[in-house]
Amino acid sequence: MTTTTPPQQVSGPSAWRGDELSKSSEWIYVLSDAERAELENLGRRFVADDPDLRTVTAADYPFDACRALNNECAAQMDAGRGFVLVRGLRTKDYGDTMAAAIFFIMGLHLGQPIGQNQRGDLLDHVIATSNKTMADEGALPSRVRDRLPFHSDSSDVVALMCLRGAKEGGASSLVSGTTIYNEMLRRRPDLAPRLFDTYHWDWRRQDPDSPELTYTSPIISYVDGVFSTYAGSSMIFSAQEYPSVPRLTPDQTAAITLFDEISQEPGLPIDMDFQPGDVQWLLNYAALHSRTSYIDHPQPERRRHLLRLWLKRDVGRPLAPKFGKHVVEMGEPTAPLVPGGRFRIADAVTVNDDWGV
Repeated sequence: MTTTTPPQQVSGPSAWRGDELSKSSEWIYVLSDAERAELENLGRRFVADDPDLRTVTAADYPFDACRALNNECAAQMDAGRGFVLVRGLRTKDYGDTMAAAIFFIMGLHLGQPIGQNQRGDLLDHVIATSNKTMADEGALPSRVRDRLPFHSDSSDVVALMCLRGAKEGGASSLVSGTTIYNEMLRRRPDLAPRLFDTYHWDWRRQDPDSPELTYTSPIISYVDGVFSTYAGSSMIFSAQEYPSVPRLTPDQTAAITLFDEISQEPGLPIDMDFQPGDVQWLLNYAALHSRTSYIDHPQPERRRHLLRLWLKRDVGRPLAPKFGKHVVEMGEPTAPLVPGGRFRIADAVTVNDDWGV
């Protein structure tokens, strides 16, 4: 394994711009009738079988018609643009439980679902359960309506299924980490190398039961010619509140700030308005994700509601030592789980309005 710094510009399919990509539909995979029928049949069987989400496997629900779909999603994440949007599920026709079953089956074929909270839930919800904002103490990004900064999640793959969209706003935004880096090289070649420095990330803010206050990781990895990104400036800056954490140098602060500013510039991100039934698959190392702020419908049952999966996907991707949230084996809890985990699909698809409030 050879860790180096990239050439002057990093090329390849992961180096895209949103204003160019949005002119085409190449990033949207529209299900065929046969693929949709197979997913619906498998979803119905999954609901009837009611398997334990912790032990069910892809082999229990094999693909035939959907092999091409699965191969395309895997290829785009592993060595393509880093994401794909799958469209064509008729979730309004068969309800949330069956929709969640189909989503979970698709996830099983692309990786290992891992726990997303202190209860060990393998299926989580992105839905506003209060009127908190990100400025409020203890607010969870998945449970507020604010615009979010671009960031990476604590998994190899993050996937979202739209059950219901917002009344206004709430677009999913993605941006290429490769393109951000190339722009930094073009504008401030003196600052770009600072992205390879090791930073302290606020672990306690991400997990109140974390055994340590922080973990460490660079922002950019370039190993054996493979470029990867792990970003989330708010976690680096909040870690500076701990006296034990080394102070950022002026150049490091400037590099992180510029990285954030570039990520938000018009033309670089691609925004997609989720339609009910849309499923987005994203490799965290290739693209950063965010969303725009939104306004909900006044009826509680019409709130913007996305389902989320975190997947461990081992495809042998070379990464710099201790890259990303490396502190625990992904999926293994850092502390005893809080009672209340829901590991049957009908339970898992029900929102706990008290969680994260």
